[in-house]
Amino acid sequence: MILKIEEKGAAVLIEVKEERLDAHNSGELKTQMLALFEEGKNDIIVDLHDVRFVDSSGLGALVSGFKNASARNGNLKLCGLQPQVKSMFELTRLHRVFEIFPDSAEALASF
Repeated sequence: MILKIEEKGAAVLIEVKEERLDAHNSGELKTQMLALFEEGKNDIIVDLHDVRFVDSSGLGALVSGFKNASARNGNLKLCGLQPQVKSMFELTRLHRVFEIFPDSAEALASF
């Protein structure tokens, strides 16, 4: 899995550079987020602008990250959702759980 990770002030931006976030690669995202939380980086933005498809494993990795962030009084925010991905979040009602922004600049400004 290709992830671009950079610190942006107090937050960390993770750009997922894949077309799919699914059972084959979602474990890597989950592991990377957990490593960041263990380093004390509790505010994370996941940019999904390149992702065209998310399955239940991908959603599970994001939910796991959200729970880890919440347990550490942090935040996991999402941005750049493509229409197909956004509809999956709406179908599963996860759009009510996550803070979702159009782009990383707006997500960063929300901290």
